[in-house]
Amino acid sequence: VACCATLLAGLSACGTKDSGTADTGKATAGDTGKESAAADNAAEEASGLLTEPGTYPIVTEPVTLKIMIMSKPYIEDYNTNDFTKYIEDLTGIDLEIEAVSYEDSQEKINLAMSGGDYPDVFMTLEPDVVKYGVKEGMLLPLDGMIEANMPNFMANASDKLNSIRQSDGKIYGLPSINEAYHVLYGNKMWMNSFKLNEMGAKAPTTTQELYDVCKAYLEKYPDGVCIADMNTGAGINWLMNAFILTPDDPHGSHDKTNSAKCIVTADNKVISAATQPEFREGLKYIKSLYDLGAFYEGNFSNTEDGLRSLINQEGEPVLFFPYLYSAKFIDSTASNELYRHYEALAPIEGPAGVRVTPYYYNDGLYENRFVITDKCEYPEVALRFIDWFYQEKSYVMAQYGTEEGVDFVWEPEGEVGINGKPAMYTLLNGYTTDVQNHDWQVTSLFYGTSDVRLGESAAADLDKYDPTALEKFLYEETKEKMEPYAPKDGDYNILPLMHLTAEEQDEIAVPLVEVSNYIKESQVAFITGKKDIDKDWDAYVSELEGLGLQQILDVYQKVIDR
Repeated sequence: VACCATLLAGLSACGTKDSGTADTGKATAGDTGKESAAADNAAEEASGLLTEPGTYPIVTEPVTLKIMIMSKPYIEDYNTNDFTKYIEDLTGIDLEIEAVSYEDSQEKINLAMSGGDYPDVFMTLEPDVVKYGVKEGMLLPLDGMIEANMPNFMANASDKLNSIRQSDGKIYGLPSINEAYHVLYGNKMWMNSFKLNEMGAKAPTTTQELYDVCKAYLEKYPDGVCIADMNTGAGINWLMNAFILTPDDPHGSHDKTNSAKCIVTADNKVISAATQPEFREGLKYIKSLYDLGAFYEGNFSNTEDGLRSLINQEGEPVLFFPYLYSAKFIDSTASNELYRHYEALAPIEGPAGVRVTPYYYNDGLYENRFVITDKCEYPEVALRFIDWFYQEKSYVMAQYGTEEGVDFVWEPEGEVGINGKPAMYTLLNGYTTDVQNHDWQVTSLFYGTSDVRLGESAAADLDKYDPTALEKFLYEETKEKMEPYAPKDGDYNILPLMHLTAEEQDEIAVPLVEVSNYIKESQVAFITGKKDIDKDWDAYVSELEGLGLQQILDVYQKVIDR
């Protein structure tokens, strides 16, 4: 049996998984009796190791937990990080952390799972729970252990239990709760208003005005970059919302399987935006921007680091760039002057009167951000470890630091939160993308309800560009410029939260990859002129059908109907 704890005083140590089924106290799907008995046995074995639920340290003997977590370039080393040391001292658990970038995470997870060399838990990453949990049994079902071991979760997040059950009715992963108001309207374009003011121009409100602004900018700054992006298509999607609702793909927890630009009609029918006549018109418009020179050629291959470097070049060459928040690419502390030059641009109106932004109404719940593998002999230890994170104060401490009075003030007297209620906390250690080894920032598992997120103190006269005012800044930008353009009754909308069966997921696994790749390749080809939008459009739609687009639509329709 492989396990999550290296235990002293004669307790079992971690081993490697046998080539056959691991005897982990977890039964195969449908084998409920064996599963229950084995879980009882495991719980009995662990009873001498664990302290009372909700007390710290968690264990009576030193324990090691192997974790694979999402990395960020501005976190120096998780294993020596100040927050890591804090949580290790608090819980009695030694963490062995392997950090992988989000871009490489799926490949790393799949290689680890297929090779048998995977950690005890995955945290803030997204292993395929349908494949590795429901179907293959390599991830543990947690239902019977949550209530007994997670008092914070049960007190604060038990209302999420039914929402995180998979198609077999079981829970294989715990969620990150991040009810960030600004994320609900996540398709944002950031505009260098300082440059616009220098030109005597106003923020564009229509597709024509955006074209004219880009033309004027290039005339004044021939080496400037009008629209900079990464190889995600976020800029294309933002522009396309002036023609037809086009969510980012994927975006958040509700949409992680949607790479076919699927949306829902007013009568609950699933269609792909990428085959609609409005999408074709949007491509023509974006091509006109490309022909103008407004689209940065590197957009189609650019990385996160590449975009950050471009935005921060001397002379501020970038006029517009798309992302959830500008501080991702501009350090609000080290480069505050540049940070102040950017504000959100409200959605623009297309020639047919469309002016919309996706409203990700399920995006506060990010499923399966903590899953326990069958390497873990004592999953109760892992559950009690992660239970600490499901508290209001934990949200602040993991992201900004653990020392009250230095990193934050809790319940500051006389302060008012962003939501107008008495403030829950004041931040003293602002968000930064400078390399640091103090906290986990956005890579922590969140318990960030709307009350927590908007409970940050924000005095009426607080400068919104102050590094500690990020939440206020994003709230105000979103409230003023994004929320008014959410879909209305009768409009297209995003996909709801969906749980596919293993069979449904298998049925569309290959089509999703092929359809997604072909849409991505084709939209670039149409924009750059390698394909003719009018002459080659019908062939493009036919090719999507041949690659399995209709299969995807049929499966999603079945899930929505169910």
